[in-house]
Amino acid sequence: QVQLVESGGGLVQPGGSLRLSCGASGSGFTFNAMGWYRQTSGDQRELVASITKGGTIGYGDSVKGRFTISRDNAKTTIYLQMNSLQPEDTAVYYCKVAAISPNLVWDEYWGQGTQVTVSS
Repeated sequence: QVQLVESGGGLVQPGGSLRLSCGASGSGFTFNAMGWYRQTSGDQRELVASITKGGTIGYGDSVKGRFTISRDNAKTTIYLQMNSLQPEDTAVYYCKVAAISPNLVWDEYWGQGTQVTVSS
């Protein structure tokens, strides 16, 4: 089975920065696209940023120019550098990975979520 371990959330003042990380593991699995999504109470999850195995990156419109996604060389960990944070960035941030199992079944997996709160 795939496990995703997220870290780096917390409380920050407006204009501040945080860095989230998400590590994926799973014996025999191949990890493809990974990304960050966020959700506030009552809303749908929205894309924050994604990165494919080949390095193609995409961002949600509301974070372009402020957030940066990156991936380690082993392609099992992603990071989200969040700068110029604003109160509207407050949400639970979830990591997602697309993975292929040892028996070649494709599926998507979600992390448990990490809270980011931007407040003075």
